[in-house]
This record gives sequence, C-alpha cells and structure tokens, in this order.
Amino acid sequence: MKKVLVAGHICLDITPVFSREAGDVSLDPGKLFGVGPAAISTGGAVANTGLAMHFFGADVTLLGKVGNDRFGELVRSAVQSYGAKEKIKSDDQCATSYTVVIAPPDVDRTFLHCPGANDAFSEQDITSEDLAGIDLLHFGYPPLMKRMFQQDGVELLRIMKKAHENGVITSLDLAAVDPSAEAGKAGWKGILEKVLPFVDLFVPSFEELCFMLRRERYEELVKKGGDLCLLTTVAELQSMAEEALAMGASCVMLKAGSAGICYACKKDSRFVRQLGLSSDQWEEKEGFVPSFAPEEVRSATGAGDTAIAAFLTAMLRGDSLEQCVTLASATGAACVEAYSALGGLSSLEELEKRIENGWKHQALIS
Repeated sequence: MKKVLVAGHICLDITPVFSREAGDVSLDPGKLFGVGPAAISTGGAVANTGLAMHFFGADVTLLGKVGNDRFGELVRSAVQSYGAKEKIKSDDQCATSYTVVIAPPDVDRTFLHCPGANDAFSEQDITSEDLAGIDLLHFGYPPLMKRMFQQDGVELLRIMKKAHENGVITSLDLAAVDPSAEAGKAGWKGILEKVLPFVDLFVPSFEELCFMLRRERYEELVKKGGDLCLLTTVAELQSMAEEALAMGASCVMLKAGSAGICYACKKDSRFVRQLGLSSDQWEEKEGFVPSFAPEEVRSATGAGDTAIAAFLTAMLRGDSLEQCVTLASATGAACVEAYSALGGLSSLEELEKRIENGWKHQALIS
C-alpha cells in the first residue's frame, strides 16, 4: 500500500452547536446567544485531510506542530483515538493553535483563530527521515502558517522541492486569506510561480486561488456579496485551473464549494507514471463535476479538506481522474450534513452506492 504523509496546519476546533431558532448571529457587544454543547475536535488540514484519508483506508501519517500545553495534549490524544499514525512535534516556545468555529445553520462560517505553533513551522520540521518510504506528501494551509509565506515563500518552496527531489509525489492545498492580515499582503502569485513547478497535485478552492491570482476579480465578486462560488462560471474555473497548470502544477482540482469541482491535468505527469495510473484516464483530461445535493446543511467545516482526502485516496487505489473528482464532490456534500469535519464521512464504497442510487447533482452555475 502506498504511504502518505499529511503535513502542515493543525489546530483544535471548538464548534458551538446553534439551533435553527438562534436567528441572526452577530458578535454585537453585550449580546448573549444561547447555544448547545460545543463539539471539540482536531482541525486544520493535517487533522481533517489526514484523518479522513485514514478513515478511507489509506496508510497515512499525520505531521504537525503543537505547543506543550493542554490543547496540545488534546490534539495528540484526539489523533491517537482514531488509531492514526502521527509525528506531531511539540514546541515549548509556542501555544497550540485553536479555532472557535461559529457556524449557524444555513450561514457561512466565521472563525476566531489563534495560529500558535503553526506560525513556527518550517522546512526543518519535515526531515529526510519523515519522508523516507513516503509515496505522497500532502501539505495544507500555508497561508495560515507565517513562515510559509514570509520571505517570498522560501520555506514552502524548500518543503515542496525537498519532497519532489526525493521522488515523493506532492500535493498542495491553500486556505482563505484575510486581505488585511499579513498573509493577505504577501506576494502569493510570485510564491506560487516558484512553488507550483514542484507540485504534482494542486487542490485549492476557487476563492483562495482567485484572491492570489486575480485580485481585482476577487474584489469585484466580494462587492457583489453572497457565495463567491455561485458568482463564477465553469469557464472561469477552467481558465483559472489552466493558469495554475501553466505556472507549473501537473494536475489541478479546483474546489468551488456548493457549485462543484473543476479539474485539469497535463500530459507526461510524473505522478501518473509513479502510481501506475492510466494515462488515458488522467493526462490531458479536464472537466467539471457539479456538487451533490446534501440532505441538510449543518456545517461546511472541513468539507474541502475531506473532499481532498477522497480525491487522493481514490487516486491511490487507481481510479480515473473523473471518478476521483466525483468522489471528492460527494464527500464534500456528505461532510456538510454533519457538524464536524469527520462526522459526515462515508466510505468510498458507500458514496459510490449513494451515487448509483440516484444522488442528484446541483446545477448551480453554468
């Protein structure tokens, strides 16, 4: 079985449960909101994608950094409770990262986030020993990890280049960027131009990539308000995926939330050869898979991360590119039916049966 290392951002997620009677939820001074019990779980790309891949049956090891504190103990304990392998490293100089997830029903999420030890993560935290015997490295959320975007992204470049030069297939996910924060002022297009030649599988969201590559278009969409993914088109998504390919990525899976997923893959991709995938089913393929209709939207937390997990796991078992993306879309829809990132997961086989039984797509953009 192929071995996977999922590295990058890890934190503790604290998610209060809101009832549908909660009404408008805003952080007005002096206002009290009644909520249900808080769901406490691991969060971030390492936990969400890594544990989801473990659930799907992949041979995966989780690697992140926490502080020597109570939250760090909870993170490590939570990962171990799933029976997953971990190389979570501790830093005495940092606090463990945590996020308070405010996710009322039918409303996009708001996050209160402490970056903690993630800001101290560097290329030295992924050693040659960590990469030994690894077939695939997935790295997630560099925009939420200060050293990954400082100095024009030199640490992120070193991580991707080290893995690439050691024959490890590389996968990279991004994260939403606050334009007013330090990460929002980083030169992301320049960073990606340097990093993407060492990325086999690039799996960002539309909002993230639009912000980084087409800032004026991003700001135009933000002014319109609402779900940015429903304001785009399939043609725009395909154009953006092709731009990422031109910058050096071998394969792009561009997640567009409730709209669906766009994908594109180059010819002569080394990961196709290394994994023994069918070139006819992967190379020079492009398309769009509309999202599946969830029975109920409870929380979108982790939907993109678990979609990536399904995509990568299906790829490792030899599925076609279109089937991998279809399972990614199905996993994202199943994820939003639960409050936690992992609560709505079904096996890939169960997802395939649900699709075969007529699970409807949502045709929300054209």
